[in-house]
Amino acid sequence: MKALIKFRFVGTAYNGYQVQPRGIPTVQRALNEAALSLFGYECDVMGCSRTDAGVHACAFCAAVSKKGQTDLPTTVAAANIPRAMCQFLPPDIAVTHACFVPDDFHPRYAVVAKEYEYRYYNAPIRDPFEEHRSWHIPSPLLPDAVERMRAAAKHLEGTHDFSAYMAQGSRITDATRTIRYTSVERQGDILSFRVCADGFLYNMVRILAGTLYEVAVGRREPDSIPSLTDARERARAGQTAPPDGLYLSRVYYDRPDLLPKGWD
Repeated sequence: MKALIKFRFVGTAYNGYQVQPRGIPTVQRALNEAALSLFGYECDVMGCSRTDAGVHACAFCAAVSKKGQTDLPTTVAAANIPRAMCQFLPPDIAVTHACFVPDDFHPRYAVVAKEYEYRYYNAPIRDPFEEHRSWHIPSPLLPDAVERMRAAAKHLEGTHDFSAYMAQGSRITDATRTIRYTSVERQGDILSFRVCADGFLYNMVRILAGTLYEVAVGRREPDSIPSLTDARERARAGQTAPPDGLYLSRVYYDRPDLLPKGWD
């Protein structure tokens, strides 16, 4: 058996999730160190995804096993892992759930869909509490910006080739993905764009967020999205939105029966 943990993190201080050389701070490095302190031996902490520097997560998942092995020999009960592991983690990372899963469970390949949220802060004056937590847009949006963004996002749903929303230089050759649902909501000065898909291309959500911003300010029309998508040309899509506003908000697995009640 191995442990599957769900955790939250503020990504501002980290150069993404994946361990990098020369001691560069990453989320995975912090988890590796915490697992070593808790279990007494080096562990592999394999994540469900990768994130860019500065990106956050509300529900990131990772499988923990003894380094070089497929299991996690431990006497620590799954229910005790979150609190115990948090003792060894910095304040901007917290494990919230844990359970044991079979040795062959893969935290990335078992994912059937992921949901991301992108947050915009639309107000003339910056808010210190939103610093590095959202994309600050000081200029006014159109009065019907939310409705326009919803209509544009609706055109993205379904199965398409999303090459237009993939970072240039990516080595991916098959850019076909299926977006299950989208939503756009506004509460006060915060706009939230959510998108769930069976997979995402490099910088895809940030490029979608940048494209929807252009719809919100009137630089492009909602009905232009289908032709933009069909063109498959990155240069025609919007800017890559800053990483600060991006959150991995939910992970869907193909074996929900393995997860305890309340995991979601």
